Amino acid sequence: MASSCTLLCRRCWCLRLRTDAVTLQYSTRVQRWKASPRTSRKPPVGFCSVSVNNSTRHTGQSWQRQIVFYYSDSLPTPVLTESAGCNDSKEMLRADAVVAREHQLAKMEDTSLMTRKHELLDLDAVVQPSPLDDISDEEAINISVPSTLPPPSSSSLRDYVDKSETLTKLVQLGVKLWKLEQRPNVGSMLLRLDFQMDVSPRLLFLKGIGVEDSRLGYILSHNPFILTEDLENLQARVNYLRSKKFSSESVASMVSRAPYLLNFSVKRLDNRLAFYQQQLGLSAQKTRDVVARLPKLLCGSLEPVKENLKVCKIELGFKENEIQHIVTVVPKVLTANKKKLTQIFDYLHNTMGVPHHLIVKFPQVLNSKFLRIKARHLFLQYLGKAQYDPDQPNYISLGCLVSLPDDAFCSEVALATLEDLCLFQKSM
Repeated sequence: MASSCTLLCRRCWCLRLRTDAVTLQYSTRVQRWKASPRTSRKPPVGFCSVSVNNSTRHTGQSWQRQIVFYYSDSLPTPVLTESAGCNDSKEMLRADAVVAREHQLAKMEDTSLMTRKHELLDLDAVVQPSPLDDISDEEAINISVPSTLPPPSSSSLRDYVDKSETLTKLVQLGVKLWKLEQRPNVGSMLLRLDFQMDVSPRLLFLKGIGVEDSRLGYILSHNPFILTEDLENLQARVNYLRSKKFSSESVASMVSRAPYLLNFSVKRLDNRLAFYQQQLGLSAQKTRDVVARLPKLLCGSLEPVKENLKVCKIELGFKENEIQHIVTVVPKVLTANKKKLTQIFDYLHNTMGVPHHLIVKFPQVLNSKFLRIKARHLFLQYLGKAQYDPDQPNYISLGCLVSLPDDAFCSEVALATLEDLCLFQKSM
């Protein structure tokens, strides 16, 4: 037993001496590397230095031992700067290097596995749910359904006609899309409408109140917003007009000629009727007749009407009963251009010498073209037949002056040929 212990101690002592010798060689190389001017003062990547103070009790000498390892950038294998000593020490160092390399490789494999695991987790996170899974009401509301229409990259509705059933049907009805696309937000409104749910019920309603099929395109071309009106509101406005004793034919005609009529509330329609009855001093029946002949009076602004009534009374000098008669026969006088109205009256009264009562007797002259009145009067004056007084011979009424076509005017009134009238107009 003692001999075995003695042998083991000797082996340990021998191994220690050999290790000290190898360490001394490594320390010398490290000192040379530090003192070399060509090398950077910083150790290279993977450089590791371990200092150990050791002293031997047999030699009485002490030195600093350093073990230096240099790791390559690509491989984790330690490389000794100087090989020295016996084969046992080399084998031990190689074994340590192999162990370190295996440890590094194992660490790299663990890192790779963790990365792959995270990638798998990320892929699992973006997996779309199955279309057969049950979803809540909130999720169903948030689902965005792609539109079948192309993106709004064009400002013309003709690019969408082939894609939209609504636009296709509107074109077939005679709706002028080129007019509607010039109005702001109308094109996008039409693209959002569904023909079966939005357009078809309104068309059936218009036909139900008596509007002809040929007028549907005109109504929608001028008033596409009727397609967004509630059907109950439309029916309520029609019922109001009928309650005011407008006949069904009158209501259909008014809607056909004034497309915006049904877009106004019942209260507004009632206020407009009351205004015309009070301002004109007409009876309810005559007020209905005026509005039925010019339904735009219920849709347009009231300011031009008020202005024209003042012009007729103050500037033109008509009496109230004369104004009532003029408006009853020619309702367009209420909405006529003020400049045109005063120009025609001035030429009739001051140039042609026509008195007020004759103008009231033929009020349609105020709605005629000024150039026609002037050309025919000068032609009659050239022929010596410009006589507008009914008490004088060769009397020519204002109605024949403005209402007859050119050929009838020449043959019946002027007793001349159409070529004579044309030549005279060219010489004017």
